[in-house]
Amino acid sequence: MIICIGEILTATDLAEIQSTAERIRFVDGKSTAGWAARAVKANLQAAGDDPLTEATLARLKRRIEAHPVFAMAARPHRFGPLLLSRYEAGMGYGRHVDDAVMGGVRSDLSFTLFLTDPDSYEGGELVIESPAGEQGFKLEPGHLVLYPSTTLHRVEPVRRGTRLACVGWLQSQVRDPARRELLFELDTARRRLFDEQGKGEVFDLVDKSFRNLLRMWVEV
Repeated sequence: MIICIGEILTATDLAEIQSTAERIRFVDGKSTAGWAARAVKANLQAAGDDPLTEATLARLKRRIEAHPVFAMAARPHRFGPLLLSRYEAGMGYGRHVDDAVMGGVRSDLSFTLFLTDPDSYEGGELVIESPAGEQGFKLEPGHLVLYPSTTLHRVEPVRRGTRLACVGWLQSQVRDPARRELLFELDTARRRLFDEQGKGEVFDLVDKSFRNLLRMWVEV
């Protein structure tokens, strides 16, 4: 399942993070790529030893974790590293698949949180491959795309401007993607049912089914 989630960040968050990013020290992104991915990776990443990087990534993680749709879709168990990436004109990230283990965490899901106005740069689309074909994503700032770490994907070269994004990986409580998608859809349905009809016999049956499926499939 690939899902786009809006309004991860407030306007205040965005303004302050964008301002802070101008003061953060960025280094060659190849330092965090696997041995094969280094051949196709050309970007900059916020230096891990910069205090501003640590504070910014901690703030971004809090906002991501707190978003209810993200929590429903991902069922996070443990987060791997978060990175603040910058692409300037001529930079891109060629076709690759993410490492199976990122920072000691099994990477079930990857995400990209866009931090730059899409009209301020050309190119830079995140392109994800699937059996149905390729899908390109270039979202509004503060919006996130969540997708399976098992997919081949790339970032198209930036032709003009600067693309700033936060990327990360996580291990889900529900390892199987089909089960995770089913739980997301059932959880969405039960919440809408409750909003429309309140707690009744039908809601109780749907709620029971959701919770017992989660109990069967969750890994904690």
